[in-house]
Amino acid sequence: MIKSDHERRRVINQEYLKNGIVIVDIDSTYIENGVVIGKGTVIYPNNVIEGNTIIGENCCLGPNNHIKDCKIGDENNITNSVLTESVVGYRSSIGPFAYLRPNSVIGNNVKVGDFVEIKNSNIDDKTKISHLTYVGDSDVGKNVNFGCGTVTVNYNGKEKNRTVIEDNAFIGCNTNLVAPVTVGKGAYTAAGTTVTDDVPEDALVIGRVKQELKDNWAKGKTKNN
Repeated sequence: MIKSDHERRRVINQEYLKNGIVIVDIDSTYIENGVVIGKGTVIYPNNVIEGNTIIGENCCLGPNNHIKDCKIGDENNITNSVLTESVVGYRSSIGPFAYLRPNSVIGNNVKVGDFVEIKNSNIDDKTKISHLTYVGDSDVGKNVNFGCGTVTVNYNGKEKNRTVIEDNAFIGCNTNLVAPVTVGKGAYTAAGTTVTDDVPEDALVIGRVKQELKDNWAKGKTKNN
């Protein structure tokens, strides 16, 4: 008797259960036959895992992930995210609502937080990209901190260029890094800065319009509440 897609999915999921994987709801989890998953990994509802994917041991796949053609190491926490043709090391946190596009390599103990998009980039160990940031065509060192709203400006309308951020750099909120550009080891970018030239090691770069204050400018103006 030909089994329905639902029945076939249940059979595949039950085989994973026998191998020490925890699937919270086998009826809402789609795992393509051939995917490799290590013991102790917990998979919450509404995960889609397909293609040439290998997932290590003791990972936690929270709800609503779509993972395709990825290699993911041990003890990672991934939730509400899309990962395609990418590599994740060990003990990293991905999501919620992160997007790893092809050729992204994430190291160990890395945080890729909410509404972060990574594309064709290398992110080394202990780097934190916590929220609302785009990192494209970039090589990022160890222990780098990204402030909210950072953009690597990788496309000039004709060609893609790379950004390099070296170890221990601190990228302030709302920084635009206009590639090709390098931020040296331990350097800081001030919040709101647009970086167009290389930043030396341990330097602070400030590239924003000086604040102008006009006293009493708003006095007497009509305000709509």
